[in-house]
Amino acid sequence: MISSFSIAQAQQKDISTEKMRVDGNCEMCKKRIENAAYIGGVKEAVWDEKTHMLTVTYRPSKTSMDDVAKHIAHAGYDNDKVKATEEEYNKLPKCCAYKTATCNH
Repeated sequence: MISSFSIAQAQQKDISTEKMRVDGNCEMCKKRIENAAYIGGVKEAVWDEKTHMLTVTYRPSKTSMDDVAKHIAHAGYDNDKVKATEEEYNKLPKCCAYKTATCNH
């Protein structure tokens, strides 16, 4: 019983929740950003369209916010840690082009 409790406590300590700003426009952006954030070790990723804040709950022993940020940038979205390349950004749907567009979704 004691060893089970110790393991459960260790697992709880291996869960972290952090936020970062991610540029985007709309509901389609939300889906793309959240999908990009779901890498191994991520338990939950929720992007708020109004505040542009992404909240990520993850296991630091399996991934990092830097890794999450890289995946999001690779999907075309600038964030607090990593900027998308022009090539990645240009692959976004027109309404998701947050540098120039406004979305009507």
